[in-house]
Order: sequence, then structure tokens, then C-alpha cells
Amino acid sequence: MSGTPTVHALVVTYNRRALLERCLAALLGQTRRPDRILVIDNASTDDTEAWMREVACVADDGLEYVRMSRNLGGAGGFAEGIARAIAEEADWTWMMDDDAEPHAEALEQLLRVAHSPERVYGSLAVCGAATAWPMTLEDEGGRQVSLAASIPDLARVGFLPFLGFMIHRSLVARIGLPDAGFFIAADDVEYSLRAGRAGASLWLAGRSRIEHPQASTYHFGPPGLRFLCRRLPPWKSYYDTRNKLLIARRYHGYRLWTQTLPGSLVRLCATLLREPRRLAQLHAFLAGTIDGLLGRTGRLHESWRIR
Repeated sequence: MSGTPTVHALVVTYNRRALLERCLAALLGQTRRPDRILVIDNASTDDTEAWMREVACVADDGLEYVRMSRNLGGAGGFAEGIARAIAEEADWTWMMDDDAEPHAEALEQLLRVAHSPERVYGSLAVCGAATAWPMTLEDEGGRQVSLAASIPDLARVGFLPFLGFMIHRSLVARIGLPDAGFFIAADDVEYSLRAGRAGASLWLAGRSRIEHPQASTYHFGPPGLRFLCRRLPPWKSYYDTRNKLLIARRYHGYRLWTQTLPGSLVRLCATLLREPRRLAQLHAFLAGTIDGLLGRTGRLHESWRIR
């Protein structure tokens, strides 16, 4: 790439003004400032809108605030934000949720290794010395790493979360926007797979770091066959179940039946044994399975009366 690339930071927020404030402070404090910071507000009902409109530095510091008329979920918010960044002629879009706090050199370190518009690059999500979730290093035999210090400066991975995910406008032109129909959960998994299918490799920048809380997880199953499970409220479990099945329908062929669906059943057993609200979780699983197998997308948990 020639010249200095333009980078727009994209933050999607919903009802977490205090977290958003910390995220924006971290972005404004970057050693290499984003050329623009775009905040997509999914129709927050707290004081996010009032606070954003009162921020005195909005115009001077290149902040752009967009309030959506309804909650599109993370997937819809990222799709909207990327489309706007490209319309504003950004070369790269650097994406994150409102609970992200990029280290001061995060963007500078990311741009040091981002040399090809045909690749996707990502910052490393950390929680102190640990990674926010295990990362699998493709060029090291699929080794899973949970310590930030064990991640090299640049590592090829099969998946990058929408937390420091950076994509070039030329690649978006080829693969399209994130699927807004996912609403929340696994939209980044689908987008990573779509990029890979188009021939783009995904690379994790070990020195570009973003603080992020660790997910609440536990292991379930006998030794040698243990599953990593996340604790989720029923309405999120619905999307987790549905969207994994949607992905398997699109990308995994027969493994939908031999791996994804059996894996979902194992996670359901773990949920029923280890978590509260068992009937609500069972209802969410059944609804998510039906919609996933039928290919139904969108914000549907409310139509199933799942909370």
C-alpha cells in the first residue's frame, strides 16, 4: 500500500454509557489517532444520546455520533458502521464494542503489521496478562493460547472477533458487510469464515492490545472430551444456538448434523446441569434450533417470548 492509510474506528454501543466513555477516551488517547471515530448507538434508552451530544470535543476530535431508530444488535450496528466508513472513503475500519479499552499504542502497533488489504488484521483482546478468550494459532499446529505474552507479533488465526477487527475497504467490496440478520452472537465468526472463503487470511497482532472483560466460562464433559461453555442468559442462548446452526448450514455441510447439532446438545446438557432458569434455557435452545435449521434470521427472541 502506498501513502498513509486512513483508519476509521467504529464503536457499536447500547445502554452502556459509562463503558462507552472509557472506550472513547482510550481511542482519543491513541499514539496514532484514528482519522475518525464513528459511534453507532443502537437506540440506547439510558443517557448515552444526551452525553454524546454534550461532548464538547465531538467536532474538533473527529467524533461522529449516529443514533439508530431501533436496536439492530451488534451485527446490524457493525454493518451500518462499515457502510458509513466506506462511504466516507476510509481505507481501513477498526471495529470494537463499547466495553473495549484499547491500549495507547494499539492502533500504531496494528498498522505496523497491516501491510496487505487482502488480509484481515486484529488486535489482541486481553484481560491483564491473560487473553480475553483462548486464541488458536494456525501456524503452530492449532495450539490454543491463553496468555498474552505467548502471542507473537503477528500470528495467523482462523477467527477474529469484532473487537479490534480491522478490514480494508477493498475486501469489503468483495465479501460484503457483516450479516445484520445475526443480530448478536457469532456474526464475527461468520464474517471471518466468509473472508477466508474469499481467499483472505486472518492475522492477530500480538502487540496491539485491547482490554476487555473475560467471558464467564466453564468446562463440561469427561477428560479428553471437554467442551468450553459460556454462561449466557436465555435470550442470548437463543442467538448463540441459532447462529451456530446458521453458520453450519452455510459453511460446514454434513458437519451440521455430525458436529454442530451434537455439540449444541452437549452444551444444553451443561446448561441444564450447571445454570439457573433451566426451563427458560430449554425453551431458548429449542427455539434457536428450530430457527437455525429453518434459516430464520433477525431479532426473533421476543417473538418467542424469551428473556
